[in-house]
Order: sequence, then structure tokens, then C-alpha cells
Amino acid sequence: MSLVSEFLGQLTLNFGGSDEEKSPTVRPAEDFDADKDAARIETAIKTKGVDEQTIIDILTRRSYSQRRDIAFAYERRTKKDMISALKGALKGPLESVILGLMKSTAQFDASELKNSMKGLGTDEVTLIELVCSRSNSEMQEIKKVYKEMHKKELESDVSSDTSGDFRKLLVALVKGNRAEPSGVVDYEKIDQDARDLYDAGVKRKGTDVATWITIMTERSVPHLQKVFDRYKSYSPYDMKESIKKEVKGDMENAFLTLVQCIENKPLYFASRLNDSMQSKGAKDKLLTRIMVSRCEVDLLKIRTEFKKQYSKSLYQTIAEHTKGDYQRVMLCLCGGDD
Repeated sequence: MSLVSEFLGQLTLNFGGSDEEKSPTVRPAEDFDADKDAARIETAIKTKGVDEQTIIDILTRRSYSQRRDIAFAYERRTKKDMISALKGALKGPLESVILGLMKSTAQFDASELKNSMKGLGTDEVTLIELVCSRSNSEMQEIKKVYKEMHKKELESDVSSDTSGDFRKLLVALVKGNRAEPSGVVDYEKIDQDARDLYDAGVKRKGTDVATWITIMTERSVPHLQKVFDRYKSYSPYDMKESIKKEVKGDMENAFLTLVQCIENKPLYFASRLNDSMQSKGAKDKLLTRIMVSRCEVDLLKIRTEFKKQYSKSLYQTIAEHTKGDYQRVMLCLCGGDD
């Protein structure tokens, strides 16, 4: 089995389900010709010193299913595997981005999850970001693909890599038992949940974490948005302030991420992107992960929130904090200035 077919698996087009409207920056090319693209990539790879620009321009302006078609056309043409050829031709953060784009969104998320749990020690920050920010439908797709890629259940890997209440929270999210939004607003239940969150935390000594986990992982997003609003009429602190007072460490980070994503997911990703570009350079891994994993999902909304929050466009911020081919590929995924 060639690397291409193994790597790309069956075609999994990720539609975010009923819970999220798509707002991608990377869309299918209109007059798409896989053979022509494959020929141009072959030439770009063979060029002395490699023509990175052509590779970037083609692959960031095609959808995942189109990139997959290019890989098959390339293999027919050259009898070689395109992913292996790209791996050999590129290096550093650019290589990570391009290889990331050769996976579907779910495959990319699945491999990032695997990497966060590999070897000694767990990268809890990445694990939290991936598990707490994905919707039900995204998580179902990730679990399916994770099993195909790694021959193991995501749930059992998460479970064996974490412990205590932190494990309970993440496993509950991986199970994906969150209710889908319904057209009915249940004011009584909103009030009850708000009171239960208050009674389980700020009101008592110690925290009844189990109640928090149940409510925050099983209720629908629109319901919880109203619950957090209602919560303020019981608690002197809002939900985020309450979390900071009640729990610490990974639990605090996970609950905060969850609440941020429930309240405004594009804003959560905008703040993570801002975190990735705080210092002189950029935290390549974080910047790459968000740009690659969201460019065919909701990066347009993230861009809008970024501009609102930081009074500067994501495009300009990336331009300032990156350079060379990596800058070029990031700006292409960003898809424009605001």
C-alpha cells in the first residue's frame, strides 16, 4: 500500500455538522486540473534548490479532496509517492505545514492528538486545546480516523495518559455525548443548571467537579451560553472567574478552554493565535496547528474575531512574526488581510 493511500485514507470530507457554520479561508479551486497541478509539483520538486513557492501556491489554494486528487495524479505520472517526495524536498516548519495539508482535517487532528500523548510525558496544553474545542461531529470523525491511523481507540489513549478528574473531563468530551441544539429554550433547565453549577462550586467548600463535568459536557452549546449568563445572577463571579477560584492546573486550563469555546469558539482560536505570536518569533507548532486545522473550517470567523480583539489583522500579525517560505504558506492559508 503506498504512503499516499495509507496517509490519505478514504476520503473523509469534514462537514462540521449542524453545530457549526463553515467559514473556511481555503476553498476548492474552480477550474481544477489535478494532472496539471501534479506536473507543476513534479517540476517544482525536481528544480535545483526546490521551487517552494509553486508548491505553496498550489497546495494552499486547493481543498483537501483536490490535494488528494493531485497526489493520485502525481503517483500515476511519476510512479512515486507525492507525500514522500514532498517530505524529501521540504524541511522545517514549511514541511510540517505542507504534510499537514495532505491530511484531512480529522486526520490532522488525530495525528496532533497522537503526538500530544507520545513518548515521555503528555503535552497537556495541546491535548486540552484539541479535545475541548472540537464539536461533537468533529470528534466522531476524529475518533474514527484515529482508530484507522493508530489502530487504537482515542478514548483509551486519552484515558491511559491522564488521571483523576482531568481524565474524567477529557474522556467525557471524547465520548461526544453533548446534546445537539434544539429549537426549544428550556428556561427551567437553564435556571436549574446555573444553580447547580453555583451550588457545586463557589457556594460550597471544595468543588463537586462531577456536576460541573456533567453539565459542561452533556448540554448543548446554545443552552450552556444561556446557563453561563444566568449563572451570574447566582454567583458573585462569572463562570471563568469561578473556575479560576475553584480548580487549578490542567483542570483549570481545560474548564477555561471549554467555557471559552462554548461562549465564542473563533475568539478562543484568535487568542491562541495571538499567544503563538507574542514573542519576537512565532511558536511554529501552535501557529501551524491552528492554521492547518481551521483553514477549511472556520478561519474566516477567527480572522474577524482577531481583528476585533487585537485591532490588527491576523494577516499583518503573521507577516510581522514569521519569515521566508513559512511566512508565505501561513499568509496563503490566512487568505487575505482584514
